[in-house]
Amino acid sequence: MVSRFRHTLKRHVSYIALSVFAAVGVWTTANPAVLGFSIWDLIPSAVQLIQLSTMSDSQEVAIGEQINDRLLDHDITLYNNRQVTEYVDRIGQRLVRVSDRSDLPFTFQVVRDDNINAFATLGGFVYINTGLIRQADNEAELAGVIAHEIGHIVERHVIDNMKQAAIAQGVLDAAGVDPNLLVQIGYELALNRPRSRRAEYEADEVGLSLIQTAGYAPAGMVNFYHNLTSGPSIPEFLSTHPDTEDRIVRLRERLDPATATQGDGLDEGYYRRQIQPLL
Repeated sequence: MVSRFRHTLKRHVSYIALSVFAAVGVWTTANPAVLGFSIWDLIPSAVQLIQLSTMSDSQEVAIGEQINDRLLDHDITLYNNRQVTEYVDRIGQRLVRVSDRSDLPFTFQVVRDDNINAFATLGGFVYINTGLIRQADNEAELAGVIAHEIGHIVERHVIDNMKQAAIAQGVLDAAGVDPNLLVQIGYELALNRPRSRRAEYEADEVGLSLIQTAGYAPAGMVNFYHNLTSGPSIPEFLSTHPDTEDRIVRLRERLDPATATQGDGLDEGYYRRQIQPLL
């Protein structure tokens, strides 16, 4: 009986060992670009603490995807008209290509919401409300908004906010933070969207540089902000982005009046045709 038990145990252990060696063998011989993950991804995430100061792009995207899933499950509904969503994505990808984080796989999504708003979360996820798309007069204005949100991701403002929140909650130590806690923190930040004056200035500066480099008329970015402040009430987009008047002044100081309207995106008729399903 003892001999049979030892034989059975030995056989099971051999099978497990062979399975492990086979898995490692596949990982070491396969093309990493095909696999899409490293051997460390095989370790349960709960034991991997993430250092916010050295978070890799792959970690950022993975956490951003989980934040996005929660938002889609509980808080936002996407607008799935193909013409509009592909149009917004083309604008976004045109801007990403000239950014300092062009290797990050940005995701641009249109949210079915009449409020004039846009926001960004970790890992290149950018959300544009249908209400904001309708409010813009042309592509240059919409590009200015998208460029601003890309600016937040380029400057890693969301990661900075997560670090501050983790410190405030007492969950950040020298080893890092549990990724599950980071997802929860990032989700809460996506809902509350705290913005500092410094972060807004930086995102504006990066955004203005992006639209100019991408070939858009830079006046569009300033015009959109100015038109919102001229309305009868303050839209959500301005209430979550403080010091708008000061930001407009700073942006205008960076524009050359002689070239401010030179570039793409000022054709209102073309813009209206692209977003026709929303009108």
